This record gives sequence, structure tokens and C-alpha cells, in this order.
Amino acid sequence: MPRWSSRRGVISKLLTNAALFIKGVAFYIYTERVITLLKPDEHLEPLGNGIEVIVSPTHHFSTDTILLAHFSNPKKNAKCVDLGSGCGTIPLLWSRFDKNLKITAVEIQSDAADMITRSVNHNNLADNFSILCADLRELKGKLPFGYFDLVSCNPPYKIAGGGIKNPEEGKLIARHEDMCTMEDVVATASKLLQFSGSFCMCQRPERLTDALSLFRKYDLEPKELRLVQGKIDKKPKLFLLRGKKGGKQGYLDVLPTLIVENSDNTFTDEMNQIYGCYQENAGRQKNG
Repeated sequence: MPRWSSRRGVISKLLTNAALFIKGVAFYIYTERVITLLKPDEHLEPLGNGIEVIVSPTHHFSTDTILLAHFSNPKKNAKCVDLGSGCGTIPLLWSRFDKNLKITAVEIQSDAADMITRSVNHNNLADNFSILCADLRELKGKLPFGYFDLVSCNPPYKIAGGGIKNPEEGKLIARHEDMCTMEDVVATASKLLQFSGSFCMCQRPERLTDALSLFRKYDLEPKELRLVQGKIDKKPKLFLLRGKKGGKQGYLDVLPTLIVENSDNTFTDEMNQIYGCYQENAGRQKNG
């Protein structure tokens, strides 16, 4: 019995060492893969459920991005387009729980489009993912019109010529309507959608009147509106709007206001639910 006990201890130790060796090899392979994947100043940001996105100081994401991804919520196996996709966070968030979505990310900046491509390949999503480096105003012949179930866009918030312009071109394009206006975005979304398809966008509250009028102009009847407040005693800082292609006028559902933080600066219960596994993996991501 003592001899068998000794042998069992040796076997157990060998198995433990083998497991540690395998983990070490796996970690080494992953590290080498990440090193070859990333360019200077880039890093991987975990989004939850095993999905990671490449971000950089120029191309990253904020709370607005996560809220729009949650609000748009594609139906199973939907055909989706994300306009002005940046580093591709919204479509990658969609892919966390449905890898069968057919997704096209449209991005005008070649460096950002390259980041999306590398993120998609890193997450083994290439079979259902297309990246189109193009001007969203010039998609005729590049994407089928009247085809998609869902279009989303987190557009530039500032009107061209308004506010202090960022000297960095990438951030200027993302934040100011120098390359495309809200009307350009809404018009393109309408062309891409099939009848009864949905267009979802977020914007600052001061642009709400513009958004509602443009949605109707391009046959996207507003169907859901939600305001977002930082805290209960603060003014709304964002709205989320869903329009339905060819929808019947009227019947706008104004949802309860989403409160981001409690008075003690912790996330509200609903925000914790929205952040879900992203928060568990990556911690809090403040609005940029």
C-alpha cells in the first residue's frame, strides 16, 4: 500500500506538471499571436464571451457604443450593417451571442477598417463578417439596396463648423460632420434596408428634432425613443432612436429614461445588466 501511494503521488505530480506545461505553451502561443496581431499603440479590449476588439488612442469606443449595440439588438440570423464602424465594436458586440449574424462593417478610414479586419480574424468570425472601406455616401454597387434587416450608426455628434475641431484627422472624422452629415447617414440607411427593417442611431439631445424630421423624410418612421441621463438629477446627454422602413406613422414608443449612474457613482442595476459580461471581463469603460 505505501508503494502504491508513492506511485500515485508521483503520477499526480507528473500530471500537474504536464497541465502547467500545456498552459504555459498555450499562453506563449497566445502571446506570440497577440504580438504579431497588434500595431504600436494598439491593445486588445475584451468585450465578453470570448470576443476581443483591437483599439487604439484614435479608434476606440465609449459607453454610447455599448448602449447603441444593446438598443439595436439584432434578431437571430439578421443581415446587419454598421455605418461608420470605427474599430468595429458594435458588430463585435452583436457577435458575442449570435455568431450566425451576417454583418457588414462600413468604415471610411483605412487604418480603422484594417483594425476591424484583424479583430474579426482574431475572433474567427470571418465567415459571417464583411469589412468595406468606403464612403457611406457612395455605397451604390458596393452593397445591395433594400436588402438588410438592421442598420446602425453612432454618427459624428458635432455639426460641421461647430465646436473646437480636433487636430487629429481620425478623431475629427469621428466627431464632426466633415465627411458625412446626419442626413447622409439616414439617407444611406434607408436605401440599405428592406421593408420593415430597422435603423438605430444615437445622438445628442439637441439633435433630436433633426433626427426625427430626417427619419420621416427618408421613410424611416420613428418607433422607439430612449433618453439617457448620466444621473437622475442631470439632463439627458444622449438619445437612442429606432426607425422602421415603411412603418406606419404614429405610435412612437417613448421608453423609460435610462439612468447610467447612482448618486454614489456606481452603475445602476440596468446599466450593470447592459454591460453584462463585458463589465465582468473589462471593467468599467467611461464615455470618451
